[in-house]
Amino acid sequence: MKRVLAIILGGGAGTRLYPLTKLRAKPAVPLAGKYRLIDIPVSNCINSEIVKIYTLTQFNSASLNRHLAQTYNFSAFQEGFVEVLAAQQTADNPQWFQGTADAVRQYLTLFMEWDVDEYLILSGDHLYRMDYSQFVRRHRETNADITLSVVPVNEKKAPELGLMKIDSQGRVIDFAEKPSGEALKQMQVDTTVLGLTPDVAKENPYIASMGIYVFKKEILAKLLQANMEHTDFGKEIIPASAKDYNLQAYLFADYWEDIGTIEAFYEANLALTQQPQPPFSFYDEKSPIYTRGRYLPPSKILDCSITESMIGEGCILKACRIHHSVLGIRSRIESGCTIEDSLLMGSDFYESAVERESNFNQSSVPIGIGAGTTIRRAIIDKNARIGKNVMIINKENVQEANREDDGFYIRSGIVVVIKNRTIPDGMVI
Repeated sequence: MKRVLAIILGGGAGTRLYPLTKLRAKPAVPLAGKYRLIDIPVSNCINSEIVKIYTLTQFNSASLNRHLAQTYNFSAFQEGFVEVLAAQQTADNPQWFQGTADAVRQYLTLFMEWDVDEYLILSGDHLYRMDYSQFVRRHRETNADITLSVVPVNEKKAPELGLMKIDSQGRVIDFAEKPSGEALKQMQVDTTVLGLTPDVAKENPYIASMGIYVFKKEILAKLLQANMEHTDFGKEIIPASAKDYNLQAYLFADYWEDIGTIEAFYEANLALTQQPQPPFSFYDEKSPIYTRGRYLPPSKILDCSITESMIGEGCILKACRIHHSVLGIRSRIESGCTIEDSLLMGSDFYESAVERESNFNQSSVPIGIGAGTTIRRAIIDKNARIGKNVMIINKENVQEANREDDGFYIRSGIVVVIKNRTIPDGMVI
């Protein structure tokens, strides 16, 4: 895998994940109490022995850059690196990134300098564990110009996704974006060609793109330079190349979740608490998910009831009830609190006892969750200050609301408290 260069697409402004992307790039959004979204593709690369990794982004990239610099430090005697390439305006490219393909095009000169055979194009907002070496091996064995990683889907999910059709050799011959009716039926394929058993193939007669690709080096350069008006891989570059190039499908028959929306992000995080077996596990010693080592103390749990939950490092919990929730690093929850079906991202720092006492004396709200507070079906972003006896329960079952001045949004019925914001004592949401 030394002759593979990985390029992770950091995405656009992350509007579907707003307000979690208000102050950070989408790949920098916290995940599972201690990780960030970018840790998933980077860890998959490292576990696949692909160690030349670029991440392309153009929005709020400071925290992402800091996380990568503090986390992935390779030996000076190796050629491995993880580096952020932020959008830049030049004489040749006076505009920002216009899409996934345009982002790669603007840095193509840099990528072409590497003595590699393939480019591995990845997304920065998916949750899955994958051995990319098998993906690349399939690409080489079929002598493909482009190989697309696909997942088998059933008739219920198929209309929501970009589908493709393959021939008996696994070559991609047609595409359809969110088809329905007769157009949907026309996209059925025999997925046993890709290795599924007949029974599973019958249940999943469609294949959908994961937005993960392997390109031959010279083919990617040719396609990007010949089709300057094409700015997106999935919608333009790849469908337009199916006729003249060898496009192959690689089947990924395991857990994969696009967590690009608030609802999907919330559900994917809480699914990690499932027993006996969550759909995705961070407890795989052979293929670990890496992140920044913070050297935090163990969590302190004092007279609490905790069920079906994950608790990050360095937390302090006092006489509270936690159920079906994920608590991030340095979370602090005072006595009498109830947290249910919620994701708390924790804090970037601790407040000292003197600072907390000062906040109490000045009627300010210390960082964390105040005494007597109830939180249900919510996401509490980092460094939020939730006062005493607050009720975050979406009492009126509102599905969508923009209450930025009050410190929160509601998306798909999920209350999202904005990073660094304060919810005062006694407030009911």
